[in-house]
Amino acid sequence: MQVLFKIVRQSQNTGPRIQTYQLDVEPGNTILDCLNRIKWEQDGTLAFRKNCRNTICGSCSMRINGRSALACKENIGAEVARLNQISQQSTETESATRDRQQTENPALNALPGAPPRATAPGAIPEITIAPMGNMPVVKDLVVDMQRFWNNLEAVDPYVSNTARKIPEREFLQTPEERSRLEESGNCILCGACYSECNAVEVNPNFVGPHALAKAYRMVEDDRDDQTESRLQNYNQANSGVWSCTRCFYCNSVCPMGVEPLDKIGKIKDEILERTDDQASRSIRHRKVLIDLVKKGGWVDERKFAVMVVGNFFRDIKGLLSLGPVGFQSIKRGKMPLTFEPSEGTKEVRSLIESVQELESKSSKAPKK
Repeated sequence: MQVLFKIVRQSQNTGPRIQTYQLDVEPGNTILDCLNRIKWEQDGTLAFRKNCRNTICGSCSMRINGRSALACKENIGAEVARLNQISQQSTETESATRDRQQTENPALNALPGAPPRATAPGAIPEITIAPMGNMPVVKDLVVDMQRFWNNLEAVDPYVSNTARKIPEREFLQTPEERSRLEESGNCILCGACYSECNAVEVNPNFVGPHALAKAYRMVEDDRDDQTESRLQNYNQANSGVWSCTRCFYCNSVCPMGVEPLDKIGKIKDEILERTDDQASRSIRHRKVLIDLVKKGGWVDERKFAVMVVGNFFRDIKGLLSLGPVGFQSIKRGKMPLTFEPSEGTKEVRSLIESVQELESKSSKAPKK
């Protein structure tokens, strides 16, 4: 099959440009196979990283059709099928929207409708390849990952044993203890999650999902003796777990199933168990949210801002900052005078209490 590869190329001192290459490929060929052929057969100046070609080293991470992935893992057949599915879903959505608009406004039936965006039969599929995001480009598909590594170093991703007597041979773990480290230990530091992270894009101080996934491994490792100091480090407002926007992109692009967002959530749980609502606004936000939902089935917005930002009337500056928003809400009738609990309040409360009880038992259970 013929495929067009549109590759975003640039150097440090030039802007990005798209260069197109056409190849005759097999559906089972990987994107990396095709990049190798382009470099060997058509353009030796094309720059990209590679090493193992077997989803182990993480070197060949790049953006393939808008999402970060490993070039050695994604193949042509699966990528073309994914593009066709996206095109079909987009066409169906546009068609449904157009039909609904014409039903609501019959006058639109007299206007020529825009043709659906569908790939014409027999058209050559296109695959766009770009460098990873949130990192400066060195050349073509090669990015500077220095900040990525610096952020990893900031979470101190090494097991500490300073308080333990060094054994004659090694620290042994049971299969159960090792299984708790399975997912986070599978991280190959490819940078895909970091590339797609919205929080990193707007907050350069955020260490990133890769670093916090490794951080959770240290928290969960029974051989480490620095859990408390680690959690204090990960609890930092601008760089730690509370800067995560929970966009889920890190989970969706991870090629190894590490699920960094889940690991960040577990670190938050460890921090919440050890702190009260006066520790920080981020912690107060989580605790107040749960308490209000537990009481009323949903969030009582009249109380939420006052309790979180105003710190239960303790933070005068915080209360004053709510003034303009509160005034506009009252003016536009968006501030309810009464609060009606949801019909399922008892069920919601029961679910929250059950989860809290299970988490409490789990945290108190000794690690074997």
